Amino acid sequence: MIALIDYGAGNTASVANALENLNAEYVLTNKESDICKAQKVIFPGVGEASFAIKQLHKSNLFNLLRIVKKPMLGICLGMQLMCEFSTEGNVACLGIIPGRVEKFDAEKTNVPHMGWNEVFQTKPSKLFEGIKDGEFFYFANSFYMPLGESTIAKTNHGIDFTAAIEKDNFFGVQFHPEKSAEAGLKLLQNFLNL
Repeated sequence: MIALIDYGAGNTASVANALENLNAEYVLTNKESDICKAQKVIFPGVGEASFAIKQLHKSNLFNLLRIVKKPMLGICLGMQLMCEFSTEGNVACLGIIPGRVEKFDAEKTNVPHMGWNEVFQTKPSKLFEGIKDGEFFYFANSFYMPLGESTIAKTNHGIDFTAAIEKDNFFGVQFHPEKSAEAGLKLLQNFLNL
């Protein structure tokens, strides 16, 4: 069973639809007991980082998510919240992945970054098994995670930045797999197969 985390800052409906398309058993939850019982955790997110972190504290999920031992997938803001710090609201995040989340420079590129972008793998990962390099995925973000040691895929919007991360049992994607057609469903299936 998958725990799909509902903490008041997630794009849970479209992720739930994608899981239903894949016939995956899931529970939409913010309960520690459900998360502890689940085999995998999906941590979606849309909106503003400091608000989302407040919601995690309010739901008593902040500390739990930092120590999860099962595979966990952060989506969009969910991935960014895995960092140490976000300049969006200047907030300390979960601290799972080293680094800071930065804002795109509106003088150099369009903000927000919206639409389909090619994603190139920088390290092999089971998350991208059977997905061609340079595949298009759907993005919607004004903030980004710079390239770092946990980066497993990158894309470009004025600058190269992290499209996906992996560290131990933690995975994250900046794009929305649930809105990325067949390639997105394939990536979610790969996560379910871990």
